[in-house]
Amino acid sequence: MEELKLPATADKKELYEYLTKQIESIIGNEKNVIANMANVAAAIRQAFDFLWVGFYLCDNDDELVLGPFQGAIACIRIKFGRGVCGTAWKLQRSVIVDDVDKFPGHIACNAASKSEIVVPLFKNNKVFAVLDIDSDKLTAFDEIDKKALENIVKMIIKD
Repeated sequence: MEELKLPATADKKELYEYLTKQIESIIGNEKNVIANMANVAAAIRQAFDFLWVGFYLCDNDDELVLGPFQGAIACIRIKFGRGVCGTAWKLQRSVIVDDVDKFPGHIACNAASKSEIVVPLFKNNKVFAVLDIDSDKLTAFDEIDKKALENIVKMIIKD
């Protein structure tokens, strides 16, 4: 598959259902995690036109390093427990921030970012990476995004 085909709909849940099927088809049996991350980031950004969509990979026990992404240049390294990405890694769960300016310790890689969601990827019951999505709108993410994105990231890592 070389082209993303999505319906013209304003219903976020429906769009995620189509997107998930498309991503499943794009990834197929591909086992290369970096290739899968790259296509997932591109598909999510294309479907929703978010400000920034990308991955940070656990580089060691206390730092994330920038991985495949779509959007403007980004912070390269994030410490464990710092910012939204480091917090999601530390908590080992998805984190939604309605207003990044009100998040203690937010790392402002892009001043246009207003809200954010970070979803961890697990391998062998350990956080392997995080999916980070920024929006230029306040309160852009909700439980629909969280559930759909948690399902999508599970497709990336093949054992």
